[in-house]
Order: sequence, then structure tokens, then C-alpha cells
Amino acid sequence: MRRSEFLRAVDVEFGARSTSLLNDLVLGAVGSRTAVDALDAGVPPREIWLALCDEAEVPAERRYGAGRMEPRRS
Repeated sequence: MRRSEFLRAVDVEFGARSTSLLNDLVLGAVGSRTAVDALDAGVPPREIWLALCDEAEVPAERRYGAGRMEPRRS
């Protein structure tokens, strides 16, 4: 997952709350950092995405492949 895919996924999943979640929610799974701080520290966006999903209780079916412009082809 690229940074742009991560940001797109957060925007699609959380809408108007995206900015607040990225800047304010501390995620224990990424070193007790916010998503923005974790990105700046070099934590892979996919790891941050999954930590954010865990914290916000996003269902598993909305996690995989999130942020992609098109579905992955088989």
C-alpha cells in the first residue's frame, strides 16, 4: 500500500472524520503514535491502515485492498 492509497482508504472509510483520526488518534500498534506521526517515522502505510482499522473496528471485508483505484484482478 502506498501513502496515496492509504490516504484514499482513510478518506473513503472515515469521510469527514479522516483528518481528526489521522492527527489525533494514538495507535498503540504503531508505537503509540498518531497515523501522521507513524507515516513521518517511516512506518509502512499498510501497517498503519490495519492498526487504524483495528482501533476503529472496521470489518475485515473493508480492509483488504482498500485505497486501490480498481479491484485487484485474479
